[in-house]
Amino acid sequence: MTAEVLKVTIQRDADRVEIFDVPAYENQTVLDVVSWVQQNADPTLSYRFACRVGMCGSCAMMVNGVPRWTCRTHISKVVDGNAVMIGPLRNLPVIKDLAVDMDPFFDKWVAAEGVHHGALTRDDEIAPVDETSATRVEANAGIECINCSVCYAACDTVASNPDYLGPAALQRAWTLLNDAKDEGSVAILDAVSGSGGCHNCHSMGSCTMYCPNELDPMSAIAGLKRETTKNFFKKGR
Repeated sequence: MTAEVLKVTIQRDADRVEIFDVPAYENQTVLDVVSWVQQNADPTLSYRFACRVGMCGSCAMMVNGVPRWTCRTHISKVVDGNAVMIGPLRNLPVIKDLAVDMDPFFDKWVAAEGVHHGALTRDDEIAPVDETSATRVEANAGIECINCSVCYAACDTVASNPDYLGPAALQRAWTLLNDAKDEGSVAILDAVSGSGGCHNCHSMGSCTMYCPNELDPMSAIAGLKRETTKNFFKKGR
C-alpha cells in the first residue's frame, strides 16, 4: 500500500454514504480506520468493538461487501487502489451507522435449542466424557464459535428467507446434539427440522468460507440434515 491517504466510504444508512480521507499507515487495520474517522472526522459515527484482538467478534462489519472482523483485517489486504467501503453487517437490522441489532441473531440461536439441556443436579457426580469418541470430536469442532454473526451476514439463504435459523444457530444445535452431557436431542431435532430449519440450507458454503475462526457450519448443518431425516423415518411420519 503506497497511498498516503485512504478514501474510506462508510454506509451511514440505506440511502446515504459518506467518504472520508484517512491517513494511511504501515500497520493499520480496518478497525483502526473506522476509529480514526470517529475520533478525528465525525464523532457521531456509531460502531462496535471491544477486545481488538479477535476474541469477541463485536467489531464485525462488511468490508468491500465481505463480512469480516475489522480488528483482524489489515487495510492493505482489502484496499482497492486507495479506496475501501465499510458498512454494517448484512441480514441484520441497522441501529445506526455500523452498529446492527443482534437480537434476531440470538433469538434464532435460542429457537434452535442452542442452550444446554441438563438432567443432573449439583448433587450428582460429574458425568465422564470420552474425548476420543466420534460424537465428542463433532461437538468440539464447533465450540469455538463466538457468535460474531459473520456467517449469518454471509448467508444468502438468510437474506432470502428471514425465518431461516442461520448457520451459527444450527452449528450450535449440532454441537449440543453430539454432546453426551446434553439431554435435549428430541427438542433439538424438532427445532431444527421445522420451516426455518436445516433443510432450508442450500449448501453454498459462504458460512464456512468466511468464518474467522475457520469453523465449518456447512458440515454441521449437513449432519443435522442427516439426523433429522433419520428421525423422520424412525417415527414413521
